[in-house]
Amino acid sequence: MDVCAEIVVSGLVQGVGFRYFVMREAKNLGLKGYVKNLYSGEVLTVVKGEKALVEEMIKKLRVGPIHASVKKCKVDWQEPKKDFVDFEVKF
Repeated sequence: MDVCAEIVVSGLVQGVGFRYFVMREAKNLGLKGYVKNLYSGEVLTVVKGEKALVEEMIKKLRVGPIHASVKKCKVDWQEPKKDFVDFEVKF
């Protein structure tokens, strides 16, 4: 059964390749959804898939790519509403 999580990551997460790191990791795990920068300086990730895989993705988001510095990772579990075709970077 699929679950959906909306994750907001803050810290040094923009301008360090964070969105492309998220896309690569999500595709490797077979997850669907999207990632985008927020005007607040945070990064929003919406991800859908098997619960164990989504939890694995959250672990990766708490660390981020090498040049990032994640300070906070807020997870909001939701009922899967949308059917995502793939995982993408939104602008």
